[in-house]
Amino acid sequence: MYYQVISFSHKNCEQAMRERLAFPNDEAKTTFLNQLVGFEFVHEAFVVSTCNRVEIVLATRDNFSSYHAVLGLMSQLSDMNFYELKTAARRYDDEEAIEHIFSVVSSLDSLVIGESQITGQVKEAFRFSFQNGTAERKLNRVISYAVKCAAEVRNATNISQNPISIASVAVSQAHKLLGDNIHGMKGIVVGAGDMGVLAAKHLLRVGCDVVLIGRDIEKVQTTADMLGENVKADTMENLPKYLNRYRLLFSATSAKDPVITKEMIENETLPRHWFDMAIPRDIEDMDLEKLHLFRIDDLRNISNDNHALREEQAVRATEIVERYTEEFYSWLRALSIEPVIKQMREHVSEAIDREMERALKKRFVPAEYEDNMRKMAEQMFKRFLHDPTQNLRLSSTEKKNANCIEAVKKMFNIDTENIDLRQYKSDHHTKGYNA
Repeated sequence: MYYQVISFSHKNCEQAMRERLAFPNDEAKTTFLNQLVGFEFVHEAFVVSTCNRVEIVLATRDNFSSYHAVLGLMSQLSDMNFYELKTAARRYDDEEAIEHIFSVVSSLDSLVIGESQITGQVKEAFRFSFQNGTAERKLNRVISYAVKCAAEVRNATNISQNPISIASVAVSQAHKLLGDNIHGMKGIVVGAGDMGVLAAKHLLRVGCDVVLIGRDIEKVQTTADMLGENVKADTMENLPKYLNRYRLLFSATSAKDPVITKEMIENETLPRHWFDMAIPRDIEDMDLEKLHLFRIDDLRNISNDNHALREEQAVRATEIVERYTEEFYSWLRALSIEPVIKQMREHVSEAIDREMERALKKRFVPAEYEDNMRKMAEQMFKRFLHDPTQNLRLSSTEKKNANCIEAVKKMFNIDTENIDLRQYKSDHHTKGYNA
């Protein structure tokens, strides 16, 4: 069994491509996952799809086949050329895949190092697939370790102090551009989801009033009431009015198509600072002389300042990720040897049964001696297997001995593919992530 991650992220893939790869809805994601685990070489899979990344996390029998299957299915989904996707994709196998997942969940691979949302997003991605029946215990153990790793990163470093998100970077940039003039301004926030709420909170913190706009006025009003008296709620149908009256706008909806278009603009002379925080984009490309438009990828250079401030903590956090990756594989190897040893003993027990039956049938052994002969045979084999099994346990934790263990499995005709490892105890055992 192998692990694999195929990644399209802000590090290797432009925003336009990520928009095309993003899943339009849960139904499309479910169809993709069902098709993927339908291949005999894919055990389990889940999809992480955020504004900064689309990643497919897999437990497989064959990483070469799974890699090409993922690219083929995503080519169909996005209507993009297979070889274009292959050029853009970043592939991580086995220990590299585990280290990458741990880094992602610990927010070390984010556009903004230390941002606070990604751990929950990955857990939710796994939960979605778990409930769909396309991710189970093989990936559950990865998520369990990843969440533990992220917790230690937060506790052992101050990388997540004053949590940073795309929304906070956007508001910080607006503050930098407008200076003290931002105090008392009205910020328009389109979208009442997590990102929109974060943007509203940061705007309130720098002294802005906020208009929160969404499709469901009851939900928007409830959110506005929670945020305080300086937040007003309104609906999407009134959006054009605000676009032509106020200069500061932050948009983060889940719409498949742009919600802000050129045809909505009546006053082209108004200076505008707009921040599009959505994937796919909320604001269509438009040629307005006084429009200063930031998209997600434009925030990369801004986030570099945050990275520089946190560089020392990021180095420490990376060391933690590396340690957890090694511990995970040591635990996995140690755990996987127990069913091998158990089946070796079962084979011995079956051999004793066959030989005792043969000996009794041919009268090599009197029937009244059967119990004593069986006990003697069992003791002989226990003594014979004692040193080999202890050596197997000891060597199983070392990466260099993986081929040796596979050879033992082949030699004794042992299949552990469908064994539930939770029944075996281990010093590194984790309780698991409860989906």
